[in-house]
Amino acid sequence: MKYNLLSKSDMKAMDALKEYHGGAKKIRKTIKKMRGLKTRKRILQEKGFGDMIAEAETLVKQFPKVSTFIKRNKLAYNKQYGIARSQVSGWQGAKVTLRAMRRIAKTAGTNQPCYVPSEFISVVALTDNYVYNGDLLATLTMAENIMQGSKFCSTNLIGIPQPKKRFKALQDVTGKTFDVAEVDKDNAAIVLKNQGTFFGNFGGIEVANDNHLIYLDGVTRAALATGGDFYLNPSWSSIVAACYYGRDIPNLYFKISMMLATQNLVQFRMLMNIMQEYLRKDGTSPIYEVNIGNAVSPENFILCARELQASKIKGVSLAAHIRINPDLGIKDFDWTDNAYKVLQNGVDMTYKYESDGKAREMDTMETYFISEEERDKCADKIGDVIFYKAMKASKDGRDFMKKGIRTEFGKSSY
Repeated sequence: MKYNLLSKSDMKAMDALKEYHGGAKKIRKTIKKMRGLKTRKRILQEKGFGDMIAEAETLVKQFPKVSTFIKRNKLAYNKQYGIARSQVSGWQGAKVTLRAMRRIAKTAGTNQPCYVPSEFISVVALTDNYVYNGDLLATLTMAENIMQGSKFCSTNLIGIPQPKKRFKALQDVTGKTFDVAEVDKDNAAIVLKNQGTFFGNFGGIEVANDNHLIYLDGVTRAALATGGDFYLNPSWSSIVAACYYGRDIPNLYFKISMMLATQNLVQFRMLMNIMQEYLRKDGTSPIYEVNIGNAVSPENFILCARELQASKIKGVSLAAHIRINPDLGIKDFDWTDNAYKVLQNGVDMTYKYESDGKAREMDTMETYFISEEERDKCADKIGDVIFYKAMKASKDGRDFMKKGIRTEFGKSSY
């Protein structure tokens, strides 16, 4: 490229941050260790989540199986078609996830069985309480180890309060300064200037100055504490930073979505240039998944896939919203027919549900940002919303399969 995306100072700061956390090798090994079921169950027992995990292990044995539907309908797949990978967002913590599991189990033997999605998305602020008290770890254990989803994506919101001493330590380590405001005696938070509103904190979009270092620090701390290996990426600068930072940590992945979903081929090519600049030795990128924007036509989705294939960048999947929350976009948004066009043109696609298409209580973007206390109180209601999304993903998935389209769900549904 004519102009380097990162300066020597930028790279030096990120290298220092990585070493502060033990270096790439330690981060890689710790993530692997923390993803083991035995390790996770031992820690969760100590943190008081033992009964919850035991119930989840019982519930999953009752889940409906995709193979039952396939055998009953004597389905065969058209090898010329793409593969549909199911994804459901909004798994807002352990209590919410357990509630959804209870609802899924009850659909066994009914004419509307609910399957586990292949991928999970969670928009919960990575507060110290959520990361270290066992809530996130319990959620990951249920989603990844017990329901056996292929990916669980967490979200690091850079505007959340953190201990003052952490900002001081990061400044000392990286040589950069961060504009923070005092929240209370012990905590401070990044000052959100241009977008200091709901949408400013929405996904941590305002990654001004060197705030990408705050983003990477939060991701690393969560990964080391829980084994979580997949994180939503909020801005162009943090995308570049993640590609550089993660190039030697092969089990750390990022997803591009939220406000940065690519809306056209120009933006997609910009993104491919960024990925190409910091590829891993095996030709993969730390960017695992790209959400193609809601406004994109199926024809342009297909072109994105073709250009990605031609780029030789390996291991990147493309996703599309099928249904979205009422407060996220146009009323009655429905991309289902477009999904068929993509898949029947031989293009793989992750089909994602922010909503099941009906305006339900707690089926809003606002729900993603309620306090931890409020989330606990509303866990059953939020869990029901997740369940209805998974039900819709299951129903649409069965329709895909009837048309000869191979559809992927979580392994516990097989």
